[in-house]
Amino acid sequence: MSETPDPEVIELASKVFDLARTGDTDALAAYLDAGVPANLTNDRGDTLVMLAAYHGHAAAVTALLERGAEADRPNDRGQTPLAGAVFKGEDAVVRALLAGGADPEAGTPSALDTARMFGKTELLELFGAR
Repeated sequence: MSETPDPEVIELASKVFDLARTGDTDALAAYLDAGVPANLTNDRGDTLVMLAAYHGHAAAVTALLERGAEADRPNDRGQTPLAGAVFKGEDAVVRALLAGGADPEAGTPSALDTARMFGKTELLELFGAR
């Protein structure tokens, strides 16, 4: 027996996901401080960190990590926020994730693999790759 999700909860979650996508750091932090889970995921397994990272919002990524979000939590396709930031060319986000403990070797493909694939030598050096 499955429960029908409360429409108000769905609406709130959608709003919080939108805040991550748009990088509204202050509002996002306020929702987390009020009890929204830092590792909230959407129907594809994307976390708030993944959405903020993929859309280039380093400050939002930092705020989420400071509030307990997992830096390396993969989505349903095995992708991590760091690999997404490498793919999108979001260097400030890459640095924010690394500062928050992200592992360049986590995920499939990993951020390290993604940097190699796209010839991003400066990131390979940052990751300590040989």
